[in-house]
Amino acid sequence: MEKRKIAVIGAGITGLSAAYYAVKEAKQQGLGVEVTVFEAGDRVGGKIHTDYTDDFIIELGPDSFLARKTSAANLAEEIGIDGELIRNQTGQSYILHGDTLHPMPGGSIMGVPTQLGPFASTKLLSPSGKVRAAGDLFLPRTMKDGRDQSLGTFFRKRLGNEVVDRLIEPLLSGIYAGNIDNMSLQSTFPNFQSLEDKYRSLILGMKSSMNRGGQTSKAKGTGQKQGMFFSFTGGLQSFADAIADTLPEESLRLQTVIERVGRTDGGYLLSIENADDVYVDDVIMTTPHYVNASLLPSFSKREMLQDIPATSVATVALAFPKSAVKQDIDGTGFIVAKTGDYTITACTWTHKKWSHAAPEDYALLRAYVGHAGNEDIVFEEDETMIDVVLNDLRKIMDIDCEPEFYRIKRWKNAMPQYTVGHKDRMKEMKETLEKEYPNLEMTGASFAGIGLPDCINQGAEAARKILAIAK
Repeated sequence: MEKRKIAVIGAGITGLSAAYYAVKEAKQQGLGVEVTVFEAGDRVGGKIHTDYTDDFIIELGPDSFLARKTSAANLAEEIGIDGELIRNQTGQSYILHGDTLHPMPGGSIMGVPTQLGPFASTKLLSPSGKVRAAGDLFLPRTMKDGRDQSLGTFFRKRLGNEVVDRLIEPLLSGIYAGNIDNMSLQSTFPNFQSLEDKYRSLILGMKSSMNRGGQTSKAKGTGQKQGMFFSFTGGLQSFADAIADTLPEESLRLQTVIERVGRTDGGYLLSIENADDVYVDDVIMTTPHYVNASLLPSFSKREMLQDIPATSVATVALAFPKSAVKQDIDGTGFIVAKTGDYTITACTWTHKKWSHAAPEDYALLRAYVGHAGNEDIVFEEDETMIDVVLNDLRKIMDIDCEPEFYRIKRWKNAMPQYTVGHKDRMKEMKETLEKEYPNLEMTGASFAGIGLPDCINQGAEAARKILAIAK
C-alpha cells in the first residue's frame, strides 16, 4: 500500500515537533506515512539559533523555556537528551526606572504583588501608586460578558497606571516586544482573567494559586529555590538538532524554498523554487503568518493573515573580560521601564544566569533592542547598534573597554502581535481554512503562543489532526 505523504513546511521548533510526533504516532497506530520537512534556510531551529564561539554558548534567539510548561522537557526525555537539561542560576533581577536599578519586588508574579512587605518597601513605586494598587483588593470585576480586552486596560483598572508602567509593562511587553495597551488578554495571559472571574481580586487570586502550587519552585528535599527556566548544556540549538536527528533519513529538505501551495484533487501540489513540484496528501504549515499568506494566494482569509502585526527585534551579545566590568552588580539582569532615555529593552548578565554560557573569566552580556513603535534601531549598521547599546549599558554599569567580540542577530517581523480580538479572528480564519483547504493545518507562533513549549504543543496537535484524517 502506498504511503500517505505529509509535508511539514518550516523546520522551526513547531515544524520539527509536528514531524516528530507525526512519525512517532503513525508508527504507534500502524499507519503508513511519509513525512518530509521543507525548510528554506540552511539549518533547523528557526528562531532557535545558538552561536558557538570558542568556549562561549550564545543564544541569538530565545535562551530558555519555562520549566512549568512540561512539553519541552518531556520531548527532551523522549529523544534521550534530558540528561543535558539545566536550570538557570537564580539571583536578583532588576527594573531600570529613570537611571536607577530597582530590585524586582519579592513575591511579584508577572508584576502582580502577592507579598505585602516587599511591595510596601520597594522604592520603585510611590506611596500613592502602592495605595492605588491595593485597591484591587476591593474593586469589582472588570469584565462580565467574556469579551476580550487589552492587557493594559485590564491591569490599569485593577492596579493603576504606576504599577503597570513601572512593573507590569516592562515584564509583559518584553515577552512579546509589544504594546500592552493593544495586546489581547485572552490570547496572551488568559489565566489572569480566570483568576479575576473566580476570586474578583487579582492579588487574592494570585496568592491562592501560589499557595495551591506549594513548593514547586524548591528543589526536592533541599528547600532551595530552583530556577524557573530550562536550557541545555549544548545550547538550544542542540535540542533542535536532536529532534531533527530522530527523523527518517532524507526526510529533511533544507534550502528548499516553497513558492506556492496549490490544491489538487485529493491533495496539494508544492511549487518549489528551482526544483520539480512535489505532490503530497496533507500539509502542516508552521511558517509565519505573512509567509503563509504568500503561499496561499487563493485563500479567502488571506488578508486576515496579512493583517496580523509583527515587530522586529534584535539580540546583541557582548563578551568582556570580567575585569572590564568594574561595577559587578549582584543579579541576573534587568528590564527597562519605558520612562527613561534608553534604547535597550532589557539586558541579561548571561554568565550569571547560565554558568555554561561563558568561560569563567568572562562576562557575557545579552541586550535586546526593538519593540512595537520603536524598531528603527534594529536596522541600523552593526557599529551604530553597538555604540547605542554600550552607551546605555555604561550609564548603568562601569565598563571600561570595548567588547572582545559581539554577535548581533536581527529578527525581522519575528514577534507576532496578538492584538485585542486575536483569538476570535484566528478561530474564524481556521474555520474557513478547514473548508477551503482540507487536510491542511496552519499552526505556530503566529497563532497561539510563542514560547517553545507552546510551539511544541501546537506542532504535536497539528500532527494528530492530520493523522486522524489519514486513518
